[in-house]
Amino acid sequence: MDAGSIAFMIICASLVFLMTPGFAFFYGGLGRRKNVINTMMLCVIPIAVASVMWMICGYSLSFGGDGSLIGNFSHLFFNGVSETASTRGLEIPDALFAAFQMMFPIITVAILTGAATGRIHFTPLIIFIIFWFLLVYFPFAHMVWDEGLLAQWGTIDFAGGDVVHITSGVSGLVLALVLGKRRDYKRLEYRPHNVPFVFLGAGLFWFGWFGFNAGSALAADRLAGHAFVTTHISAAAAMLSWLIVEKVLTGKVSLVGASTGLVAGLVAITPGAGFVSTWSSLLIGLCVSPVCYFAILVLKSKFGYDDALDAFGCHGIGGIFGGLVTGLFTTPELALDGNNIGLIYGNAHLFLVTIAAIIFTIVWSAVATFVVIKVISIFTSIRVEERAEAIGLDDSEHEETAYPTFMGLDS
Repeated sequence: MDAGSIAFMIICASLVFLMTPGFAFFYGGLGRRKNVINTMMLCVIPIAVASVMWMICGYSLSFGGDGSLIGNFSHLFFNGVSETASTRGLEIPDALFAAFQMMFPIITVAILTGAATGRIHFTPLIIFIIFWFLLVYFPFAHMVWDEGLLAQWGTIDFAGGDVVHITSGVSGLVLALVLGKRRDYKRLEYRPHNVPFVFLGAGLFWFGWFGFNAGSALAADRLAGHAFVTTHISAAAAMLSWLIVEKVLTGKVSLVGASTGLVAGLVAITPGAGFVSTWSSLLIGLCVSPVCYFAILVLKSKFGYDDALDAFGCHGIGGIFGGLVTGLFTTPELALDGNNIGLIYGNAHLFLVTIAAIIFTIVWSAVATFVVIKVISIFTSIRVEERAEAIGLDDSEHEETAYPTFMGLDS
């Protein structure tokens, strides 16, 4: 065991945890005033549900056994998870590895809730989260990060482009489609009710993402430092390119645009942060913002789906883009396998298996999410009533308000 790596990983796990309150502020600021408490609660409840499930069965199903699709029950309730040694050949004990990994399902399900904000009952969402973990997150964590099916194919995912962002983005889109559009969709112009909240959340993302990506090196070493640098460069470049696109197309730049751009850059670098070169991270950041901008401003309008806070447009599309460019730019020096390198270095295998893994992830996530929603809807209503949606979910679901002195109609 290495004391420096242990301290480093404790800090990184804490940084990843901080991202979830960041999502609460980010989504809360983007949403409407009458739904801000509910929107933030949708991000907060995964902290409780995911942490308890991870300790009971999540870690075991994700990192237990040698099955192709999912783990086993060997570590239920953290049974056999050592606090003093590693069974994975790491310089940190298994218990710390499990604690670090616990932060990832929390943030994953917080992401997808943004697609359904303003129109979903709170209790059915908790039920959905439980089954979504069992059918989507835990299997993909095992298939990608514990030598499961996708790892056997040769796909790589440094910190969660596939496991976190594609699964949550696609699932959020399916959830939005099944729920249907908000009652005022296309009749009102939805604008962020609190832009400072949005940037506060984005700032917490940027800060926490250093733990998310650098911590995925699982040691305080050169690889962690490299992932730290690529993460920052990609986020900065993506913010810049988003503002350039915004200026060219609208004549103005916005703080919401800067915030969304930096998040897109963080998402895109996640699967390759420890595999691509620094110059590649600059290109990734510069290129992802125009792609996500198009998805959010053009595709959503063209196809008419109501992804309320752009979980799919930013995380789903950004994650897919990040996976593809990882298959392009993975360097021989940083590759897990010297023969499994990026397309620009002369080997097409990684790029092709990455495409196959992305398609597999999209289909699995979409089908599982659809089935879970439909089964839950047999027993209870998932979508709130029109009157509750009109007065706001802060009042109808929680009987709380973020702004007690506000007495007018929301906008």
